[in-house]
Parts: sequence; structure tokens; C-alpha cells
Amino acid sequence: MELMHYLTLSAILFSIGFFGILTRRNAIAILMSLELMFNAVNINLVAFNRFINPGEYVGQIFAIFVVVVAAAEATVGLAIIILIYRNWRSIDADRVNLLKW
Repeated sequence: MELMHYLTLSAILFSIGFFGILTRRNAIAILMSLELMFNAVNINLVAFNRFINPGEYVGQIFAIFVVVVAAAEATVGLAIIILIYRNWRSIDADRVNLLKW
């Protein structure tokens, strides 16, 4: 496969994730869309490393860092969503205005 195939796949995944963030109201769906965007970035990192500098593992190392950050983001995000649900019995992102003051 060529580099363009990987970049096209990554752009499609990133676009789907971005569309999901803009259109979803459910906080868990927003987090899932964000994870999809992180995975698109990981595909780019690994693909560029494979085609531009195949002898080194810089792209894979950065991809591992992105996975670690995504795991931490998911953990903190889900903890915040659980606390919001316990207080308001809803995780609708439009109804939560707690962080606006």
C-alpha cells in the first residue's frame, strides 16, 4: 500500500470523529469521537514513520504516547461523566452548564 492510502483512511476517520464531536449531545459519544480522532493521528504517525524514515521507531513511540494520553483522557472523562450523571441524572452535553461559571 502507498502512503496516500493510509492518509486517506486517516482523514476519513478524523472527519468522522470531528463530525461526531460537533453533532453529538451525549458525552460518552463525544468521548468516543475524540478517541476516533486520536486513532486517526496514530495512523498518520505510524504511516509517516514507515514511509519517510523506516529504520527508526519515532512514529511508533509517539503513537504509544498518544495511546497513553488517550487512556488518561478516557479515564478522567468517564469519571467526570459519572459524577455529572450522579448529580443531574443526565449526560446530555447541552444541559450541563456546570463549568460555565
